[in-house]
Amino acid sequence: SRQRMDKYRIIQCPVTTESAMKKIEEINTLVFLVDIKATKLNIKAAVKELYDVKCAKVNTLIRPDGKKKAYVQLTQDYDALDVANRIG
Repeated sequence: SRQRMDKYRIIQCPVTTESAMKKIEEINTLVFLVDIKATKLNIKAAVKELYDVKCAKVNTLIRPDGKKKAYVQLTQDYDALDVANRIG
């Protein structure tokens, strides 16, 4: 049977605001909008599959407009700026 949460459903889009860009540059962290039901483990796995990078940790929060945001910190071996440029 088809898995209910696939990687494309979990990660909806990258966030490209000023503050998100700052996080990419300074603390090697990517920011995504994710499915409201996605767990941190789901998010970690999806990022690994989609962008072929290892996550050090994942922080999530739910925005006042009801969308879930995830901060995905990459391990030292990967550069968030490179990945962000690859994503677009």
